[in-house]
Parts: sequence; structure tokens; C-alpha cells
Amino acid sequence: MGKIILKIIGLTLVSVGVILIYDARKITKKTFSFGDQNEATLGLKIVGFLLSISGAVTTLLN
Repeated sequence: MGKIILKIIGLTLVSVGVILIYDARKITKKTFSFGDQNEATLGLKIVGFLLSISGAVTTLLN
């Protein structure tokens, strides 16, 4: 039962990470001013990448 929960959490992290990478520009256009868009987009893509990697590792090691 615990392994299933960890796999679901891992897959959720991967999904959120991919969404952050794909929609980073759209999210920053809604949230930040024009001067901060490029830096915020880069930050969101890095966070999305890290979430995707941590979710994949969690999923694969269980």
C-alpha cells in the first residue's frame, strides 16, 4: 500500500513539473511584470525540471 502511494506522489510530481516547464511563459505573463518575465520563466522551468527529476526518481526507486 505504501509503495502505491509513493508511486502516485512521484507521478504527481512529474506531472506538475512538466506542466511548469510547458506553461512557464503563460504563468509568468499573468503573474509578473514585463521586466521580470524572462528571469521568472527561467526560475519556473528550473523548478519544473527539479520536480520532474525528483518525481521520476521517487517513482523508479519504489
